[in-house]
Amino acid sequence: MTRAALCALVVLVLATPAYGAPTATFDAPFTATTAAPPDPNALVRPTDLDNAPLGRRLTPQSVLGIAREVPEIADMLSRHRGYTEEAYQKGTSRWQVSYFDPVRRDEARTEIGQVHIDDATGKVIEAWTGFQVAWTMARGYPGAFGRAVTSPWIWIPLSVLFVLPFVNPRRWRSWLHVDLLVLSAFSVSLAFFSASTIGISVPFVYPLLIYLLIRMLAIALRRGTAPSSPPLLVPIAWLAVATVFLIGFRIGLNATNSNVIDVGYASVIGADRIADGDPVYGHFPTDNEHGDTYGPVVYEAYVPFEQAVAWTGVWDDLPAAHGAAVAFDLLCVLLLFLIGRRVRGPDLGVALAYAWVAYPFTLFTANSNANDGLVAALVLLAVLLAGRPALRGATAALAGLSKFAPLALAPVLATHGLQRGRRFRGIALFGAGFAIAGTIAALPLLREDLSVFYDRTIGFQASRGSPFSVWGLYGWDAAQSVVQGLAVVLAVALALAPRRQDVAGLAAACAAVLIGLQLGVTHWFYLYLPWFVGLVMIALLGRERSAA
Repeated sequence: MTRAALCALVVLVLATPAYGAPTATFDAPFTATTAAPPDPNALVRPTDLDNAPLGRRLTPQSVLGIAREVPEIADMLSRHRGYTEEAYQKGTSRWQVSYFDPVRRDEARTEIGQVHIDDATGKVIEAWTGFQVAWTMARGYPGAFGRAVTSPWIWIPLSVLFVLPFVNPRRWRSWLHVDLLVLSAFSVSLAFFSASTIGISVPFVYPLLIYLLIRMLAIALRRGTAPSSPPLLVPIAWLAVATVFLIGFRIGLNATNSNVIDVGYASVIGADRIADGDPVYGHFPTDNEHGDTYGPVVYEAYVPFEQAVAWTGVWDDLPAAHGAAVAFDLLCVLLLFLIGRRVRGPDLGVALAYAWVAYPFTLFTANSNANDGLVAALVLLAVLLAGRPALRGATAALAGLSKFAPLALAPVLATHGLQRGRRFRGIALFGAGFAIAGTIAALPLLREDLSVFYDRTIGFQASRGSPFSVWGLYGWDAAQSVVQGLAVVLAVALALAPRRQDVAGLAAACAAVLIGLQLGVTHWFYLYLPWFVGLVMIALLGRERSAA
């Protein structure tokens, strides 16, 4: 099978939905029950505040008194007059005290404080105020994302392995060294995030993104070329062996010590509904109520995995999510190797594949069993198909109907490699591929209420709040609108401006567009780094022998 035929097959498989095949969320809304629930960690509200419930040492009234003495809670309560408080049994050994703002007309009550207390000792285990009440992912729970992957014994060696082979002692002033350090510096932000210090972790990200944006623009717009071979400190054979070892390590870690976050769970739910021929949007279970926020391609891509290991209807280990995350991760490795081999031979292919498996944030995503590896794979596939407008257009449609943001790549991808006198033909082929693949991928929407589809996807994303960006954390709405507008202008300008027409130039332009979009989103997270890190490494290390 030729490479073109293989790429066409990948595009068509990803574009074709399945019909009629046999068959923790971190932002969950506040709920409580008055009877013993099936979930041992659910909240139970006792009716007698003065006596200890059966099997408990503390009374609800004493628990309320303990919680009020917590300094941050006392300070918070002094600023919220008219608050209400509730004591709940949590599991078999804990209490939870929740504080609520006064309920105003036509508004649901808002939880403004939360305290967890050990029943046996009466000690305060946790106390949260502000956005960390609603956003449990902002509390820095160990292993909440990727389990063991964030251990220093794994993260630090990977960070060293990512940088070290590309250090060239004879070129200490190389920009590449700075670029690699900037990519690694996101780890500093993650460390503060893991320590629940969101006030540092969030703003720390933006100088790094801005630096990478400037570097990608410089590479995309200049006519100079990168070094003729990767500036490696070690023989390429060593990197090949290390790549194979790290792939095995990633798969083993996923199988033995990983978790499925709400993103992967949502993908499995959607795949199950598509395979059963049921509507997707507006029909998700309460433990992942907003999991229907993605495009249909995300759920379609999970159908083979969900059909191989069927979803049981609950948030269990979800083997389908594990299988999909590993498969998308391996697909990214393969695509980077193929891109590098096409650009400058197998040496660059190995270097790019190694960079992916050594970069700790790609492992962070895979070990969280998120669906962001799919977005990265589709974007890389579009770059691999740089010289084939129709297939490039088809892949652009699939990427855009996954998490919507990659739709912004369409102008850059459509105008890549246009030759004088054949520009109309190139754009027409791109448009045809985009339309055909997009139509096939969107077929499940025929059984959806399109207004519900919009509300649950783009509408929800546009209206949601989040403390994981400077815009949501500080309420900089006007500045955010400006940045979002500039991101749109950038996507169009890069499509029209004279730029490098080799694969490195295309990768740099696509990376710049994605980074520009991420600078303006309300909810940014480290899972989005793999969207562009492969493109960045292609731009930094790659050079086309001739225009694509």
